Amino acid sequence: MIDQNNFSRLNQYRSMWVLVFFDLPTETRTERKVAARFRKNLLDDGFGMFQFSIYMRFCASRENSSVHIKRTKNNLPKKGKVCIMQITDKQFGMMELFHGQKEVEPDTPSQQLELF
Repeated sequence: MIDQNNFSRLNQYRSMWVLVFFDLPTETRTERKVAARFRKNLLDDGFGMFQFSIYMRFCASRENSSVHIKRTKNNLPKKGKVCIMQITDKQFGMMELFHGQKEVEPDTPSQQLELF
């Protein structure tokens, strides 16, 4: 019999997340077109936007992640910086995310009535 907790734990170390960080030039029309094509290729390959220049994709195994890394490398633009990183699902799960909120003025208290 397979212990579900052990299987789950092992699976978290086997499955991978591939993150692609990039900073591409967009000063000319051609550069913008190349950057847009790179983004489109990532989206077509199943990546989703994490932040503006960070895309990520879940892969069930290290072998699967290497396929997507190879595809990304084949589509690298000539200019700019691109970083590809892979981490385990367990490491990804330990990430702490913070979402900032706009500062909101506190509500002015409504007029209180006193009853005698």
